[in-house]
Amino acid sequence: MKKPMLSAGQAIQTMLEQVDAKAGVESVALAQALDRVLSEAVFSAIDVPGYDNAAMDGYALRAAEVSPDAPLTIVGAALAGHAFSEKVPAGACVRITTGAVLPADLDTVVMQELVSQVADRNSLPAITCQLIPDVGEHVRKAGEDICSGQLVFAAGHKLRPADIGLLASLGFATVKVKPRLKVAVLSSGDELIAPGDELPAGKIYDSNRYVIKAMLQRLDVDIIDLGLVPDDPKLLENAFQHAMAEADVLITSAGVSVGDADYTRQILNKLGQIDFWQVAIKPGKPFAFGKLKQCYFFGLPGNPVAAVVTLEQLVQPVLRKLAGELTASAPSTLQAQTLVDLKKQSGRQDFQRGWFWQDDTGLKVKTLGAQCSGMLSSIANANCYIVLAADNAGVQSGDTVTILPFSALLR
Repeated sequence: MKKPMLSAGQAIQTMLEQVDAKAGVESVALAQALDRVLSEAVFSAIDVPGYDNAAMDGYALRAAEVSPDAPLTIVGAALAGHAFSEKVPAGACVRITTGAVLPADLDTVVMQELVSQVADRNSLPAITCQLIPDVGEHVRKAGEDICSGQLVFAAGHKLRPADIGLLASLGFATVKVKPRLKVAVLSSGDELIAPGDELPAGKIYDSNRYVIKAMLQRLDVDIIDLGLVPDDPKLLENAFQHAMAEADVLITSAGVSVGDADYTRQILNKLGQIDFWQVAIKPGKPFAFGKLKQCYFFGLPGNPVAAVVTLEQLVQPVLRKLAGELTASAPSTLQAQTLVDLKKQSGRQDFQRGWFWQDDTGLKVKTLGAQCSGMLSSIANANCYIVLAADNAGVQSGDTVTILPFSALLR
């Protein structure tokens, strides 16, 4: 009895259960740490802010001393980077700017727009407040943002731009991160020609390797380009051996279907192991996963759209785990009204390419012409997938459908 194909979810779970994060630790300068994955948890060694300070330009004072008819004498100024260190007598206040240290024994800041300039009984500059402030108003307390010893980021966190700024604010000049994955990429097929070369009859330009490498750049991996490899078992085996020696992952395009010239299965059986060959999605059914000693193998379909879909939907979560990222949540889907009929045969989950937008009545979506898996324009002009379940047999215009906005790999 023929074994049923795995669903997309089953395939991802199967792969995730078989891979572990790449071992190793690197120390990198903070300025070079964007998109790197932390190898260990980061804890703060300081309070942020490190001292009570003003959240507004105004006047620092004691809230209990504020009275509409009692002027507060201005005895000095506290500026950002220049604290007022003298003792503030009763009935007095200090001019203060945003971020400046709150003088000792004062507890409140009143915005400059809410005071009136007057003179005290000795004709010295003073203020009266137009309202009675609450204690602690417009004061940022020490440790209010982050306390010393607090967990800032867990191991496996991928550093974003704001994270770099936060780490800088905590005084980190370097961070410890996981080593980058080394991903080897090749395209195979006698019909392929490199872009820029003359195109003979019966040949096509190799687009898969270019779109795959571009998507991988969004994952911040080191790419090893093994180029175009003809349908020659010896040359393919040499390329696989190269990947096994140099890379953590090998991603091929084409060569995983059942054609007479598809030698990948033979090479995998000889050099490693195969876990599965087909997944119940469209496009992308001929997708393979296996291992070549310590190098994981992903065999993408040869049709360009199918290669893109399987790299984004099936391979991406596995690469993220291999890179040491924390387990990612499932991608967020949305509900939208389709403005076109959607044709589909029951049996495989379908990722149709579409364009969604918001109007006054909600989210709308439509497909972008033919859904042939060889037409890259259908995905280049799209911003989402319209995801139709395996048992769905088609959708009528006006129905509500599930859409999956493109991930960062395609945006």
